[in-house]
Amino acid sequence: MCRVFQIQRSGFYAWLKQPLSDRAIEDKRLLGYIKQFWLETGCSYGYRNITLDLKDQGETCGKNRVYRVMSNAGIQAQRGYKRHRGFKGGDLSHVAPNTLNRDFKVHQPNQVWVTDFTYIRTHEGWLYLTIVLDLFSRQIVGWSMKNNPKADLVIDALLMALWRRKPKAKVMIHSDQGVQYTCSDWRKFLSDNNLEASMSRRGNCHDNAVAESFFSLLKTERIKRKIFKTRAEARSEIFNYIESSIQFSAKSATEPLTI
Repeated sequence: MCRVFQIQRSGFYAWLKQPLSDRAIEDKRLLGYIKQFWLETGCSYGYRNITLDLKDQGETCGKNRVYRVMSNAGIQAQRGYKRHRGFKGGDLSHVAPNTLNRDFKVHQPNQVWVTDFTYIRTHEGWLYLTIVLDLFSRQIVGWSMKNNPKADLVIDALLMALWRRKPKAKVMIHSDQGVQYTCSDWRKFLSDNNLEASMSRRGNCHDNAVAESFFSLLKTERIKRKIFKTRAEARSEIFNYIESSIQFSAKSATEPLTI
């Protein structure tokens, strides 16, 4: 066979031991980071932002190479709804430090909860969803859905988590710097219920990657680019998804999970 294809026998057996080129091996290694960053952003980052994340990681690669690797793997930014007016950052004077600092591995339940909210489009208007997730088990412990993104949206989700878990010790609550999480009502609720605030750095979605990953799965498996006819229809679909995920993870709630 070697003679038919005019190649050296030694070269043929060397190829059998390592069929991938050095560049292909390097692309495969980069792909691992690319998938990680892409999933952490809820599949919303394209090759330009992924390139910036790779450079922050210490990788030396150009955007054209990242584009090629992502294209070959079928990875691209998933465009969802356009960001509507009214969303803004909170008061910087009330921003809590990033105490969590991406340390997503915890050793016991009710030690660290992460929270975030997203919005779902319906023909009646927007429906806003907040979730509270225990980092130990990756289980949803509280959630809330409302027609507006005011402070009671996020407080009610946290109230459900407290009612369900009844923690004995102080719990760290990690969020982004949205206005809902820096307002006086939120800060008073945390103080009154023995909760410690931690916040992501501004514009850095990786600091709250676990919550982002949950929303990514929700939108991929149930919503995608769908526009529900009514808010009630959206509520029912999301309720069933969240409650089924709670029941699924309840069996292993005493065992730490990873993503």
